[in-house]
Amino acid sequence: MNQLSPQQIVAELDRYIVGQSEAKKAVAIALRNRYRRSMLSEADREEVTPKNIIMKGPTGVGKTEIARRLAKLVKAPFIKVEATKYTEVGYVGRDVESMVRDLAEVSINLVKQEKLAEIEVKSRAVAEKKIVDALLLTRSKKEPDTAKEVLREQIETELKEGKLDAHLIEIEVNDVPKPMEVVPGGAEINLGSIFGDMLPQRKKKRKLTVKEAIDILIAEESEKQIDKDSINSEGLKRAQECGIIFIDEIDKIAGGGKGSGPDVSREGVQRDILPIVEGCTVMTKYGPLKTDFILFIASGAFHVSSVHDLIPELQGRFPIVVELNSLTKEDFIKILTVPENALTVQYAKLLAVDNIDLKFDQSGIEAIADAAYNDNESNEDIGARRLYAVVEKVLEDLSFNANGEHPLISVTVDRKYVEERCDGAKRHDLKKYIL
Repeated sequence: MNQLSPQQIVAELDRYIVGQSEAKKAVAIALRNRYRRSMLSEADREEVTPKNIIMKGPTGVGKTEIARRLAKLVKAPFIKVEATKYTEVGYVGRDVESMVRDLAEVSINLVKQEKLAEIEVKSRAVAEKKIVDALLLTRSKKEPDTAKEVLREQIETELKEGKLDAHLIEIEVNDVPKPMEVVPGGAEINLGSIFGDMLPQRKKKRKLTVKEAIDILIAEESEKQIDKDSINSEGLKRAQECGIIFIDEIDKIAGGGKGSGPDVSREGVQRDILPIVEGCTVMTKYGPLKTDFILFIASGAFHVSSVHDLIPELQGRFPIVVELNSLTKEDFIKILTVPENALTVQYAKLLAVDNIDLKFDQSGIEAIADAAYNDNESNEDIGARRLYAVVEKVLEDLSFNANGEHPLISVTVDRKYVEERCDGAKRHDLKKYIL
């Protein structure tokens, strides 16, 4: 996937995100440059650093979704953090280095899941054998030895066909220590993760369905087979070389240069973030992690402040600034119809559970787009999130009354259907659907 050309990356992003071609082009080039860098000699690779990006635009236009889909496309370690969560040293808040530690956790977990998928077939075979042995032990007590092999084959067949999934069985599983809360509302610690193999592995008997038991036994068997040290090493390497950190709400820490009040603290946060973005080594519980080649994508609405209100050193570390446009009525129509996970498709699938065949007429889609666009114009512009409010209002009665007990009902949402439910409602009523 890393070998996708910038045009192919944009085409993939177009499947889920409408418009914003400039932002898509910028992230596609940044991603392709990573592949280009990996093809260089080791000496040259050290000289090439990522060109970090600031996305500027109103809320709900696709800033976060572009970065998230980009990371998913190439299976890169990705985390999204809020700049407002961090405060400079001495104030109450999270340490800025925690974003790098979080990325390391995500990366190692990503590598671990890949390794587990590789050995799942082998682990499943071992787990199924244990289940068959346990079932055979309970069923063959009164059977002669000659009949046990036939009974084993019968149990194996039933297990593969899923006939025993709901059958209860008592098995011995590892006793995992429960996480302990350090302080109320604070972080949790797990004794197993701290002391590792120093603690003796305790077993306990549990009564589970066969399906649940197989999942637990597969996980236990897989843990025995994987090499944790190599996973940690590969995870750290992938975080360093392929990691993406998305810093949202960066405009909220942009001071106005007054030199007092909250601006002092905001500038302090920027100065604390600076070394992370510039490149430093952060100690994690898995070892040191260099941030020099992590791709940082920052975003903000910048309604009150400007990108130029950030300290010059931080601006210099984000050389690419792309502006995302507010969504038009035509964009709303595309959002409702083009993406594979379009809102209309989601609601049709949800209501199909309750025997409602929901269809959206073109006139109905245009009416929803009209209502969302007009509401963004007259109130706060919250981008595509306004569509959730409008669609929820349009389908409120239908969603409330549907219970699955009635026969199949066909409902077509056209312009008249939308206007009857939206025009009669006051505009501020839609605000209750906005978080």
